Amino acid sequence: MNVVVLRETQPGETRVALVPESVHKIVALKATVKVESGAGLGAARTDDDYREAGAQVTPDRSSLLGSADLLVVVNKPSEQDIHQLPKGAVLIGFLRPLDEPAALTHAVAQHLTTFAVELIPRITRAQAMDALSSMATVVGYKAVLLGALHIPRMFPLLMTAAGTVPPARVLVLGAGVAGLQAIATARRLGAVVDAYDVRAAAGEQVRSLGANFLEVDLGGLKTEDAGGYAVELSEEAMERGRALIAEHATTADVVITTAQVPGRRAPLLLTNGW
Repeated sequence: MNVVVLRETQPGETRVALVPESVHKIVALKATVKVESGAGLGAARTDDDYREAGAQVTPDRSSLLGSADLLVVVNKPSEQDIHQLPKGAVLIGFLRPLDEPAALTHAVAQHLTTFAVELIPRITRAQAMDALSSMATVVGYKAVLLGALHIPRMFPLLMTAAGTVPPARVLVLGAGVAGLQAIATARRLGAVVDAYDVRAAAGEQVRSLGANFLEVDLGGLKTEDAGGYAVELSEEAMERGRALIAEHATTADVVITTAQVPGRRAPLLLTNGW
């Protein structure tokens, strides 16, 4: 079996589908791994690192695609790349079938078998394959660092000879994986944190991290599905949440938005009015 790894072409993308450590494990299973030259540079992995792991490295993208039995990617390949794959090949990556289903019609026409890693069930047996949660963890952590970098003050409470500096205030919208990581990171940096989520069950997790949970009375409406994800709410319920959020946003130094609804546009929780 030929497993192929391409260089990601989306602007700003630094990830790579397989790192050399993973390549080594696949090669040990007697599969052939082929990597496009420069694929790992954004992730601080050189072509020599891949060669040492047992991969074949080549700059010829077309030949790689034409020989692929299994193509692993971070982002969905372009239409041109898909048409160069052999019929019946397998494609694995963040394919976004719920967000952009029409973009996968080319893969269907090419008779590809596709696996969207973001749709892997969040169950105990599949924890090692939970790519979506691992990426969300990075997003939450990085969001706080970026916020700390851009505001003209420091996060922690400081008591100095010149006086007391109050802590920064951070508002996190959405208490899923990314939101909880953002809360934890902001708290470690010393900020006072408020968090909002439509799911009342998220309150316990928010409070356990030392943050204040903003809870809205939604009159018993169902706010999450069987998988624990938030569901789309009525406009009336959204307005109740927006009013509470706007009240706290006016005093916040940093607002981090991580709320998501799978397969739909993320809810608009902050408008121009706040």
